[in-house]
Amino acid sequence: MTVLAIDQGTSGTKAIVVDPSDGVVGIAEVPVHPVYLGDGGVEQDPQELLESVLAAGHQALSAAGRSVDVISLANQGETVLAWDPATGRPLSQAVVWQDGRAAGICAELESQRELIEGRTGLALEAYFSAPKLAWLRRNVTNEGVVTTTDAWLLRQLTGEFVTDVTTASRSLVLDLDRRTWDPELLELFALGNEPLPRIVACDEVIGESSAFGAPIPVGGQVVDQQAALFAQGCLEAGQAKCTFGTGAFLLVNTGETGPRSGNGLTTSVAWTLRDQTAYCLDGQVFTVASAVRWLTDVGLISAPTDLDPLSADGAGDVLCIPALAGLAAPWWRGDARATFTGVGLATTRGNLVASVLQGIAAQIAELVAVVEQDTGEPLQLLRVDGGLTRSKALMQATADLCQVPIEVYSSPHATALGAAAMGRLAIDRSLSVGDAVGTAGISGRYQPQWGADRAADFLNRWHDVAGRNLEEKQ
Repeated sequence: MTVLAIDQGTSGTKAIVVDPSDGVVGIAEVPVHPVYLGDGGVEQDPQELLESVLAAGHQALSAAGRSVDVISLANQGETVLAWDPATGRPLSQAVVWQDGRAAGICAELESQRELIEGRTGLALEAYFSAPKLAWLRRNVTNEGVVTTTDAWLLRQLTGEFVTDVTTASRSLVLDLDRRTWDPELLELFALGNEPLPRIVACDEVIGESSAFGAPIPVGGQVVDQQAALFAQGCLEAGQAKCTFGTGAFLLVNTGETGPRSGNGLTTSVAWTLRDQTAYCLDGQVFTVASAVRWLTDVGLISAPTDLDPLSADGAGDVLCIPALAGLAAPWWRGDARATFTGVGLATTRGNLVASVLQGIAAQIAELVAVVEQDTGEPLQLLRVDGGLTRSKALMQATADLCQVPIEVYSSPHATALGAAAMGRLAIDRSLSVGDAVGTAGISGRYQPQWGADRAADFLNRWHDVAGRNLEEKQ
């Protein structure tokens, strides 16, 4: 059973054709171009997103030279737009998950924080989709519908008005335990009268698409990070992965229950497959590949391949809090900004680059620590994927500061492969979840080289700098 799996991401759209016998037989990537605004806004052109999906799909199919049985789609999760449900025409730019302009709406709901967070498993933050939807209604348009980008893309592909349960669980208006839209929460965000897409399972066939030629069933819809968790075979409670993409996203499977974090993490639906729902705790780092892009923009590196050679001599006395778009879990301080300390006349380009990599790793270590507090169990292994896993310096720093062994997923297509596996489940009802995902291949392993005391000393100093940074923003 051959699948066209499309991963529509922040900086590009990837499409792969996966054959059960031959593996990936066609691949294409089309860039998209988020625009970073001075007021904390991050936007994308919806038409560019759609065109990238169509172009990548056509190119991957052409490269594969064969027909497919199903189309699956992974999406950004919290990126939203307004659009005309009659024509599908966009009525706004897409407001990207990194966009912080809805912070004021969250501040207005501060008295309802306990209710909202308890019911949804999320933090009351502008990162999630409902505040952005409310922001669009206040500031852009009252016309059409406002949804996450997956609902719009699936409408373009199939004509159906749907979103999958994992995407809905990233909204702040879904009752996490019931997995249904919550009328009370919708009213709090002034979204009570909005038409809402139907919530579907990840292995549900939602319709057919003729966008790539003859009609093809569409099924296997999921948020990108949950797709990667699935691809890496994290099917049991306690298994965790971290994706190093535009941001970094650490997810740990919590099984059939959705625990509420006491330490600033969020809880979402990992997937609903074969009428069974799994949940996950997750934490985020807002800037990872986007921090590397910043290093390039300011001239500290010319390309990501410079990271390891330049950082070989270490950071010296330099510490960096790479909060270029704020700090996510567990701090949830969108107002935080990047800080370098310990910079002197002897500081080199390499010291600055190494300090940024260590700062990213320190944020991952913080997430690992709070995961362990929430689950009550030490993390035994962290599986990783994403483009920046090619940086040995970043991977080693992550292993050192997390004090956890790391395994690198062998394929650069984890998200698309996870969606593809769900697409197979949508078409073949006899296929089991375990058989669909298969066995994750490993391309590299990293063991901690720092001792626990050295890692703890570094993290204590790093936290002191982060704490002073946040105090100055109070």
